[in-house]
Amino acid sequence: MKKILFSLILTCIHLVCFSQIEDTVFPNPIGYTSDFEKIFAAKQINELDSLIIDFEKNTSNEIAIITVDNIGNYSDFNKYALDLSNKWGVGKAGKDNGLTIVFCNKMRQIRINTGTQTGHILTDEICNRILQEIILPSFRKGDYFEGIKNGLKELIVNWK
Repeated sequence: MKKILFSLILTCIHLVCFSQIEDTVFPNPIGYTSDFEKIFAAKQINELDSLIIDFEKNTSNEIAIITVDNIGNYSDFNKYALDLSNKWGVGKAGKDNGLTIVFCNKMRQIRINTGTQTGHILTDEICNRILQEIILPSFRKGDYFEGIKNGLKELIVNWK
């Protein structure tokens, strides 16, 4: 009886923890910069993609910039951004050398997610500093492209 009860409890925990990711249909990547919220002009996307491509060629590290206009059935943006990043699997297999910047202008939310190996170099403290000192000041002025571009450049400098 105890084994059945324990198994039932584990099943319930699994359903509660993983039901959001299973119920949400995440968008598929459309490039290095996947602008689902339509914030950037095509020229700006090309400029961001160019920075990312050059960096990847030199290091093998992968970066994705993702704007979203909603988070589906999630109530927590950070959880959504992490699950989306994991679903896309940015970074080389076995290297965990990926980084995603996920933001939603409509919700006024942004998150930088790092792969396991990336997180050893780009710590939470570094990512938070870049958010607070570079990205968010530009966002507050309504200049999302400059915030992301300058934040991306700073992440790349700190990642080398």
